[in-house]
Amino acid sequence: MTASRITALRIALVVLGLACAALGPLMLVWPSGWRWSPHHPHYEQMMVGIYLTLGIFLLRAARDPLQNLSLIWFTVWSSVMHGGIMAVQAFSSPEHYSHLTADVPALLLGAAVVGVLTPRQRSSS
Repeated sequence: MTASRITALRIALVVLGLACAALGPLMLVWPSGWRWSPHHPHYEQMMVGIYLTLGIFLLRAARDPLQNLSLIWFTVWSSVMHGGIMAVQAFSSPEHYSHLTADVPALLLGAAVVGVLTPRQRSSS
């Protein structure tokens, strides 16, 4: 894996980690794109807690991505699943269409970028 690709992966992990950590503020600033209705504060607190934790661990993984491949691939595939399920839900309910311009593409784009940059396995070198 080239040094420039590792650098790009580190940058992508930092951006994704910060985005995950910013879920709480995003729900407040752009509720129609990041907060699902009806509003459930307990559910939202759990989501913010999970994504804040994931964000912190992605920031830590950015220091040495090759030592954190399991976490990175979990992030990629769980984001694809989460974004896919939310896309189906958004398409099936007109009141949720705005999520197709916010959290759904954010999850899928983040997964795609990190997935393309992440090696499939640690090299033996």
